[in-house]
Amino acid sequence: MKVYLKSEHVKTIVFLVLMIGSVFAFWFGLKAVLKNEYPLLAVASGSMEPTLNVGDLIVVQGGLNAPYDEINVGRNNGTIIVFQGEPVNKPGELIVHRAINKEDNNGVWIFTTHGDNNHPNAKETFSERYLIGKVVGHIPLVGHIPLFVRQPYGIVIIIAFMLFLIFAEFFPIWRRKTQSGEHVSSRENASQRTDDSESSIVRQ
Repeated sequence: MKVYLKSEHVKTIVFLVLMIGSVFAFWFGLKAVLKNEYPLLAVASGSMEPTLNVGDLIVVQGGLNAPYDEINVGRNNGTIIVFQGEPVNKPGELIVHRAINKEDNNGVWIFTTHGDNNHPNAKETFSERYLIGKVVGHIPLVGHIPLFVRQPYGIVIIIAFMLFLIFAEFFPIWRRKTQSGEHVSSRENASQRTDDSESSIVRQ
């Protein structure tokens, strides 16, 4: 029984390690393939609706270089790109909008973007140094998960859920171990009572 319980513990630990390792391997592999520190991003605003909705998960291809032939421009068919928010007074944010213009300004490429759902005059202009990459795909709704985790209560709920899973995994093992101990104790008590009974019969 002890060997069985140890085996159950080992299997659970190995499974958790493999699961965590697989997640990290997938993430770093994706970063390497897409040549981007931000290969997956969640859409947090409706500025690109209806093309991209809040909660969509976008796949971002990096490693773009001048003259940026991979980026088409146009209000209707321009490539959707991701850039850092510093040039538009949104430091620390990443913005996903459509490229509507690009030009070479003395060796420095300048991009102009616009959100499909924004006012026609609401445009952003920034240099190539702030360019992250272009959107090559998106998965609807999946982005709600990272958006939820970013909330203070979301982190608490995720941690509580993980603790619950661990408890649910180990509690049956602990319960079987306790019941096994009780069974052994019951058998020992029964054996002891039998011995006492036999002893009393001999004395009579």
